[in-house]
Amino acid sequence: MKKYFITGLLIWIPLVITMMVLAWIVSTLDQVLLLVPQQYRPDTVLGFHVPGLGVVLALAIVLVTGLVGANVLGQKLVGGWESLLSRIPVVKSIYNSVKQVSDTLFSSSGQAFRKALLVQYPRQGAWTIAFLTGKPGGDPAKHLVGDYVSVYVPTTPNPTSGFFLMLPRQDVVELEMSVDEALKYIISMGVVSPNGKRNGKPLAEPTPSS
Repeated sequence: MKKYFITGLLIWIPLVITMMVLAWIVSTLDQVLLLVPQQYRPDTVLGFHVPGLGVVLALAIVLVTGLVGANVLGQKLVGGWESLLSRIPVVKSIYNSVKQVSDTLFSSSGQAFRKALLVQYPRQGAWTIAFLTGKPGGDPAKHLVGDYVSVYVPTTPNPTSGFFLMLPRQDVVELEMSVDEALKYIISMGVVSPNGKRNGKPLAEPTPSS
């Protein structure tokens, strides 16, 4: 009985958690429908609630925003909007900080979270998975002698929290696994092994741009 019960749990737990996460995402994005006037909302027009329409609307808004922002006129509008926000004392600090982080993470030319690494943390001889986020800059870089890289060490099983470290390049090992594989490895607490190659190699020197 114990064996069958555990087998049932292993089948249902991932399914239930997946459904809970999807339900939370759908219910959260459905709040976008509040932007639509009451008389034009699907609940009013159809007479019943249709889950998921908020997701479609949110995706459409993001797509249209991207299309508008990709042309010259749209870039001027975005520039004017950012200029307006930069004049508001508290909003300026929050918006600029969030924008810098999002630009770094999602920009196609950025290097943040592009490589999975192996680093010694929290002590020598103890190894963990980390992600390359760039190179130290500003005043901290002035106090670092040698070639250093910035890395993010996520916690497990929740990789959204973690630690920011600046380490010598020679102390960092680049892994031949994708970021997705590394995240699965971290979230599973090492239970789900990566399917790709696992032989590490020293982190290569950055190639000079031509």
